[in-house]
Amino acid sequence: MNPPIIDIERLVGELQQLATISDCPEPPPAVTRVVFTETDLRARDYLRSLYEAAGLAVRVDAIGNTFARWEGSEPSLGAVGTGSHCDAIPHAGLYDGTVGVLGGLEAIRALQAAGFQPRRSIEVVMFTSEEPTRFGVGCTGSRLMSGAMSPADLVKLTDEVGDDYDTVRKRAGFSGDLASAKLPNGYYEAFVELHIEQGPELEANDLAIGVVTAIAAPAQADFTVTGEGGHAGAVLMPRRRDALIASAAMVSAIDSVARASKSPDMVATVGKLEVHPGAVNSIPSRVRFTLDLRDIDGANRDAVLKEIEDEVDRIAVERGVKVEHRILNADPPAISDKNVVSAAVSAAESLNLGYQEMISRAYHDSLFMARVAPMGMIFIPCRGGVSHRPDEYSSPEAIAAGVQALALTLASLAG
Repeated sequence: MNPPIIDIERLVGELQQLATISDCPEPPPAVTRVVFTETDLRARDYLRSLYEAAGLAVRVDAIGNTFARWEGSEPSLGAVGTGSHCDAIPHAGLYDGTVGVLGGLEAIRALQAAGFQPRRSIEVVMFTSEEPTRFGVGCTGSRLMSGAMSPADLVKLTDEVGDDYDTVRKRAGFSGDLASAKLPNGYYEAFVELHIEQGPELEANDLAIGVVTAIAAPAQADFTVTGEGGHAGAVLMPRRRDALIASAAMVSAIDSVARASKSPDMVATVGKLEVHPGAVNSIPSRVRFTLDLRDIDGANRDAVLKEIEDEVDRIAVERGVKVEHRILNADPPAISDKNVVSAAVSAAESLNLGYQEMISRAYHDSLFMARVAPMGMIFIPCRGGVSHRPDEYSSPEAIAAGVQALALTLASLAG
């Protein structure tokens, strides 16, 4: 078929309009949109209005995953899915996730305008809570949908004020049996997610498209270090069991262990540290910090995680403190399906777009969709490789090219 025509002015306008639905104290492009807040619900309503205007059939499951379907000529066949998320971490940008949701919608509109009739239905998914902002675990919507997390484990999650997941989702208006969110076998024939790269490779290589061949294995953990507090002036240094000093040594050890890993794809991040009591003249008695560990090599990731735990325990003994560690998740890597990769490569070639096959070191809902369907991803460049910041940016030209490639990939898989 001829290259579908993308209405990039409309699409960019919709991305910008969605960015105005935000709790960030700064104006767009700074965005904050946390799952199950009033702002999140307003964003969902806006997206639903666009789906319905395009003639798509909309359904919402028990956890809030939203499906917008363009019915194919043989609707009993497994559908072809696309989509991403629209929740945003505090003080984020306006392209992460949203390009995949609104870009998926625009791909369908472009195929409709071109007169294409899919044999398999094509469905855009807006996943609930890809970001771990509220409950400490990311991709809860796709985890539940794929069976990677059970309803019993999901409802154990709590937010910072202590409300559990079930209470919060029902308060937001999402009810029903959580077990019903798991997709039946064969629901999707294939799933393809469009996303900004969130890294610098495509821009550095002057390429329009990244075809993802694998998604790195993420693991997240938290550590609570308990020492002994006291007056900053009254407790002399030899007697101190300072939880923050011990935690600092642990964080430094995490960095050293990750840097010494045999895998060039190993990355470790301590992104959150809470100090109690947090007074200028009080010795810290308790510290909680987080760990985000990733590698495309799942076995190496697990080995490094064990080495980190051993180092943390050793430092606790050395510093005279106690430490508790808890693994929040340790997911296996996902390999893209060769037929989906082939369809994306063919789309890029037919559009004369420069491309490369690449690994995703960030994880996405597609990591879990790979458990229930042949999966692939299409990346587009973002300026400077910047993401999760207000200056995150992907040009209209880059977005249009990505949506065109997505449209042709969906047509190939659904046709």
